[in-house]
Amino acid sequence: MAKRLQEHLNSAYIELASKLRPKNAAQKIVAYVESYDDVFFWRSVLQDFETDKIKFEVMLPSRFTLSKGKKAALMNKLGPRLGDFMIACVDADYDYIMQGATQISRTLLSSPYIIHTYAYAIENYQCYAPSLHTACVMSTLNDRTVVSLEAFMEEYSNIIWPLFVWSIWAHKNGQASNYSITAFAQTVTFHDINPYHPEQALANLRDRVNKQIAWLQRKFPKAKEPYLKLRKSLQEDLGIRPSETYLYIQGHALMEGVVLPLLNPICNMLRREREKEISGLAMHGQQKQNELSGYRHSQSPIDLMLRKSTDFKESAPYQKLSSDIRQLTERISKRRFA
Repeated sequence: MAKRLQEHLNSAYIELASKLRPKNAAQKIVAYVESYDDVFFWRSVLQDFETDKIKFEVMLPSRFTLSKGKKAALMNKLGPRLGDFMIACVDADYDYIMQGATQISRTLLSSPYIIHTYAYAIENYQCYAPSLHTACVMSTLNDRTVVSLEAFMEEYSNIIWPLFVWSIWAHKNGQASNYSITAFAQTVTFHDINPYHPEQALANLRDRVNKQIAWLQRKFPKAKEPYLKLRKSLQEDLGIRPSETYLYIQGHALMEGVVLPLLNPICNMLRREREKEISGLAMHGQQKQNELSGYRHSQSPIDLMLRKSTDFKESAPYQKLSSDIRQLTERISKRRFA
């Protein structure tokens, strides 16, 4: 039924409907995103740029199928369409860093109607280091600092930086089959992290990274000069800081293999502390049970708190993303309301 209705909504009908809008009505911009998880993120971003003249509607690539993903979002006819504007809001993945080395990278960089994250994915923003302590507090209602999370993520980033450059080199030089994103992710992620001694996890990580780099240097002995040139370009041309490498690695690997293995045991520790405190202060058994029940009811999963965070708007890649959206809305405003 939906498909038949779509077929009858011909261009003449749509054009007539667009003419019936008040001339001073807000310009609607339809923003196609990759998945359900992306809807809230992009709504929280785009709403900052809405005015009485510009409004966004965030939706999946198709109203009529369950197709999702980056390709599905980019396959839509983007740009002005009979009074509406269609844009795609997608994860940058490695396509931004590829700087036109692949077709999808060229499309991402050249289209004025594609907004991308600059960071690898939305998960990287949700794992923004300065927001991690706040997420723990929101999850556990305990404000004690167990580990300096920003310092951990900075040290983590500095350790993986040289291997990250190798990963980018492999993808830019047609060697992804020899050194894949998955292989890189397996090296730089953790099964678990001891919150009492997080430095042990970093020391083990450094050993794994050094072994992987040594293997890559043996396998590609002629890559030294191109590698050094790429490393310099990533820093000077793209503004990627070694201390923030985590923002540019695979988002799912970062969330599931670094941040949650770090935060889950910390949050468990903080909850046990709070429950022990409640048990010690309770005057009698009933009060203890009531207070513990109320506390447990007020807790939230740490992964949910990460996804609700908007502190990433202070990050360096977000400043570029924000600038792109601002330029887009300015272009549309000039065209629509000139």
